[in-house]
Amino acid sequence: MSDVRLSSPQGKWILLTTVLGSSMAMLDSTVVNVALPRIGEDLDADLAALQWTVNAYMLTLAGLILLGGSLGDRYGRRKIFVVGVVWFAAASLLCGLAPNSGVLIAARALQGVGGALLTPGSLALIQASFHPDDRGRAVGLWSGFGGIGAAVGPFLGGWLVDGPGWRWVFLLNVPVALLCAPIAVRHVPESGDGRVHSRFDVLGAVLGALALAFVTYALIEARQGSLVVVVTAVAGVATAVAFVVVEKRRPDPMMPLDIFASKQFTAVNLVTLCVYAAFGGFFFLAALQLQVVSGYSALGAGTALLPTTALMLLFSARSGALAGRIGPRIPLTVGPLLCAAGMLLMLRVGEDASYLADVLPALLVLGLGMVGLVAPLTATVLASVDVGRAGLASGVNNAAARVAGLIAVAALPLIAGMGEEAYRSPAAFDDAFGRAMTVCAGLLVLGAGVAFATVRTLPPDCVRPECLHHGSVMAPPLEGQRARKRLA
Repeated sequence: MSDVRLSSPQGKWILLTTVLGSSMAMLDSTVVNVALPRIGEDLDADLAALQWTVNAYMLTLAGLILLGGSLGDRYGRRKIFVVGVVWFAAASLLCGLAPNSGVLIAARALQGVGGALLTPGSLALIQASFHPDDRGRAVGLWSGFGGIGAAVGPFLGGWLVDGPGWRWVFLLNVPVALLCAPIAVRHVPESGDGRVHSRFDVLGAVLGALALAFVTYALIEARQGSLVVVVTAVAGVATAVAFVVVEKRRPDPMMPLDIFASKQFTAVNLVTLCVYAAFGGFFFLAALQLQVVSGYSALGAGTALLPTTALMLLFSARSGALAGRIGPRIPLTVGPLLCAAGMLLMLRVGEDASYLADVLPALLVLGLGMVGLVAPLTATVLASVDVGRAGLASGVNNAAARVAGLIAVAALPLIAGMGEEAYRSPAAFDDAFGRAMTVCAGLLVLGAGVAFATVRTLPPDCVRPECLHHGSVMAPPLEGQRARKRLA
């Protein structure tokens, strides 16, 4: 472990490169949604192809993010981080040059692999590099700047789509990586965990990713009603069972199942699945609704969605402090209910919707609900396990959120009755969007009910989050193995 001071030139370089790296992956999770209508038009893609454009990335990211952190501990965090940055840039270049939707989807899956390598590595590098007295502030700055990146993502994506074109949503990652990787090699000290001697759970990672892939395919292609869909669905369930069996029997599993022995940890992950399924479905469909039905440009749609991430970035730290005083139960109950109200208000957003009268009120209510629940959610996850497993617990919770979003993007159009060409018909899409928002609101109400029934007051000496400022709408913040303890 190094003792770099935050005020030193090296400390500033470390902070810069980790912010650049994590921002690439965080931006990509938000800007692509805004570009979907233009991608579909340019590549003549149906709704299923647009779903895969989003889900191919989330599939590999969610399936491999825990393994990515382990690789850094074993082979060197800087090395794996740089590999992830270069991999992500190469896949982004392929996305930007894709001649058809099939190549784009494959490239997006490769992007997710890069994201799984660099996302946990950026936080791990900060925690391993900085002096203990500066580490908390460094993590705070890292999460804050990352939140700014998430907040400007939809706006930037819309500007690129309406300006140079949707391909620049991906091509922009290349110059960022060309700046980020050399700085990391030159200024970031290498670090690892010398205690790591066990073998990697490659089989568990493969089974987990395959289970998600099979289930996602079955949900997206279910409209066809073919034998292939049925076989794939069965294979998904069987592979998921095999994953659980393997993780239970391995001495060094990627996801130790005994962590779910904590009823609080299990309950809060159920809440996570409910709320982030709703968020994933909402942000996938809302960008399409604003452009296809309400007639917004890509820039207009991206700008319209800014209030949610901006509110989270500005007030997430205060929300965390409030939850620390009153406990997480009330915020985790009220927050999802506010989000549900926001999604029901989106039912007013139709043809020629007024931004001030229709769109903005819904997004403000949704954003306030997200502010109320994200920080207490992370705090409860960390408090539910031993101090030494804080990083693992955060990683599992982050992966659960991404899996929830993945399944929602696959299943929600099916549940709402969207056909393959629905996004080309404003009237058909508007009708299905209303049904989808009702489903999302129901998921949030279910999450609020689970939280009210299961979440309890946190002990005064439990592990507390370090990432106080957070702007991502797709997953809760990652926390590392060295999360602070706050004593009563």
